[in-house]
Amino acid sequence: MIDRKRFEAGGLIGFVALASVAFIAVVWDFLGALFWAGVAGIMFQPLFRRITANLGGRRSVGAAITLLVITIAVIIPLLLIGSMILDQAAGVYAAVRDGQIDFARYFDRIHDALPLRLQELADRQGLGSFERMRRQVAAALGGSVSVLANQALSLGRNAAQFLLVFGVGLYVTYFLLRDGAEIGSAIVRTAPFERDVAQRLGDRFVTVTRATVNGSVLVAMAQGALGAATFALVGVPAAMLWGLIMAFAALLPAIGPAIVWIPVAVYQLATGQIWQAMVVIFSGVAVVGMIDNLLRPLLVGRDTGIPDWLVLLSTLGGIALMGISGVVAGPIVAALFMCGWQILTEERDRQAG
Repeated sequence: MIDRKRFEAGGLIGFVALASVAFIAVVWDFLGALFWAGVAGIMFQPLFRRITANLGGRRSVGAAITLLVITIAVIIPLLLIGSMILDQAAGVYAAVRDGQIDFARYFDRIHDALPLRLQELADRQGLGSFERMRRQVAAALGGSVSVLANQALSLGRNAAQFLLVFGVGLYVTYFLLRDGAEIGSAIVRTAPFERDVAQRLGDRFVTVTRATVNGSVLVAMAQGALGAATFALVGVPAAMLWGLIMAFAALLPAIGPAIVWIPVAVYQLATGQIWQAMVVIFSGVAVVGMIDNLLRPLLVGRDTGIPDWLVLLSTLGGIALMGISGVVAGPIVAALFMCGWQILTEERDRQAG
């Protein structure tokens, strides 16, 4: 005989699962906007609380003012900088396509400027292999610029869709700021875990989100901005574009911004731009290289609980899966993965004891 209570409970779980899948399918095109709205809601919740307290507890007004601050201080500057970077990328792509910029020729100059022994060492590896490597690196650089240029054209063609997604993100951010505490508590209550486990997972999610944005994204943006300023000072074309590439490289622990500024300095030394190379090297070592050591402890502290190798894998995997959102989403998923297994182990040990 069928146990009616178990049958009804199973039916309810099945209904909730199907409804959840259907809901995700409906909002699929807005998942990126929802994700960044959630990140903004977490990051600016302390500011919202401070503003609301000064307004006598008027949460709706506090959320509106906080959203206005976010728009003026964060979104508008990022949009302006992004449009300038895309313009530079389109210009560099056009120059590469027309032959005005030839990455292969730059590698030839560096090779010819090397000391004779280093040239012989490279040649002993086989001129064909050197040519092949040169073509591959040149193609990779050109391809990266091409992708950025195509993104610029795509944004222009899909401006209406971009504005729609952008507006949805701002709208959701307002409600997450105003009702974020209640939404978080409701999620903890309805999660299919013990209350203590759900609370620990929720706290870990908030902590890792803030740590990832403060300790990785903001530091990388600072390093990219300093790199762009240095490149502009020494006359490197499309300095903001290379600063953006440096910021992305700074997100990856095993790579870092040196992968951008070292080749620039080497090329400048090879082409006789001595003082420019010295400025780039000094900035890379003493300014860009040290800012991580200065800012990260101030923003989040040294230990975020995620090993560097896992940050690298999760960031690269997140970018491959979700694009730019993966920069934050990847490390968050990795941290929740580690936290989940840690809690499972602790629960098993507690039950065994």
